[in-house]
Amino acid sequence: MSRIGKKAVPFNGATVNLDGSTLKVKGPKGELSFEINEGVVVSLENGEASVAPKDENNRLCRSLWGMTRSMIANMVEGVTKGFERDLELVGVGYRAAMKGTDLELSLGYSHPIVYPAPKGVTFATPKPTEIKIAGIDKQQLGQIAAEIRAFRPPEPYKGKGVRYQGETVRRKEGKKK
Repeated sequence: MSRIGKKAVPFNGATVNLDGSTLKVKGPKGELSFEINEGVVVSLENGEASVAPKDENNRLCRSLWGMTRSMIANMVEGVTKGFERDLELVGVGYRAAMKGTDLELSLGYSHPIVYPAPKGVTFATPKPTEIKIAGIDKQQLGQIAAEIRAFRPPEPYKGKGVRYQGETVRRKEGKKK
């Protein structure tokens, strides 16, 4: 039994509509939609969404149960509060700056890297070594943060690179004589 899937999702100021197998969530920050798999049943009642598997003995239905509930909860939280992801740049000369709505990164290459802001996502650079990514889609924010980190992932010898806020880099010892 899915512990996460059993919990109901309160709407908290968002309007949720179920149109066939498409669930649409609308709130003050925007609108998101999600295609519900046929292995689960979603019911909307009393200001809450509850998810149940169609067949409790089917392994696929059980695995989709908790995932569908988490997706709905993340959509409701995204359109009401929004999500934010923080990155930090560690290294001499590593900087981030805003160029219009796009993000310009200087990461030790011979050229600056310009990352265009996708629709629904905003970048902010409070310090030259910090990047704040904000938006309503949690999956999209994680993907963008991973793509920016992939330009220069943290290396284990000096710890230089782009890392998530609070991430600890496992350091290695250099070679000895």
